[in-house]
Amino acid sequence: MAASIDEWVGCAYLFLQATAEKIFLPTFYKSPEQRPSVYKALKVAFAESIGDFSRVDILKVHCSDPDLIIQLKFNKQENCRKFLQSYQQGEVQEALQKCLKIYLSLPSLELLKTELRAGAEKLDSIIQEEQRCLESISGEKPDHLIDEAVAELEACLVNLSFQQSVSPSLKWQLSSDSSLPSLNSSPPSSGPPEISKTSVEEDIFFFQNQQFANRKIAPDDHQKFAKLVSKKWKQVGRSLYLQTKCRALRDPFIDNLAVEYEREGLYEQAYQLLRRYIDSEGKKATIRCLVAALEDNGLINLAEELLGLHQSDL
Repeated sequence: MAASIDEWVGCAYLFLQATAEKIFLPTFYKSPEQRPSVYKALKVAFAESIGDFSRVDILKVHCSDPDLIIQLKFNKQENCRKFLQSYQQGEVQEALQKCLKIYLSLPSLELLKTELRAGAEKLDSIIQEEQRCLESISGEKPDHLIDEAVAELEACLVNLSFQQSVSPSLKWQLSSDSSLPSLNSSPPSSGPPEISKTSVEEDIFFFQNQQFANRKIAPDDHQKFAKLVSKKWKQVGRSLYLQTKCRALRDPFIDNLAVEYEREGLYEQAYQLLRRYIDSEGKKATIRCLVAALEDNGLINLAEELLGLHQSDL
């Protein structure tokens, strides 16, 4: 069946090369211990420079000394356009250089050489011709799904073990502070973790004088929220931000979602909002936080639906 005229998909390859002596990015990626840190640096850099984890997907990472080659997939023209604009302005390169230095604990990474290609087309030489770049990227379609190794790394990013020592408000915040934990950080103590009163209390919450187990937001919750929240999805997003300080839910990003998915309608806008929150917060994106945000905006019926207090015909 032919693709819809509204569907826009394209691929590009980003070549990265560290110009400093004795720093070879492929060597870091080939190391099982360092690979998660490299991947996290890439993901955080893209989010930092283009404003959203969901704007670009990493399909595969190739090692070809001295280059690390990242195959990128864009699902919407506007996502690709934003990436190209950030790349042209040097924001992508700056974020990559900063993140790789932080997450690989490098003493310095003075210059990172980058090259962007779509097929045989070298986009750096025509980067100011935005439409031509978009056409070149659109002409390259993905011929495979996400690589298995990349899928495993993606799962690591939302695994609690990689987030337990970072508060939600700081989780994706970049800092030059050497105390910032990396994916390979060791736990503070080699002994078994203590079960504190606070951690037990965080496993339950109360709604309408009833006790509920806190849990991560499930796919079924995601669907119900998108279908039922209607025009209040923006207000719920802002309430979630006030609770968690999730960087992915700052006002400019919520406004961008409204514009980006205007044609798709309220369901898709709400769905993408919650997806952004879950992608950013991982297992800390819990039903307790979502229910509290719904309460703040008078959406009691939807909160009851998510908690199974009554069933509607969805």
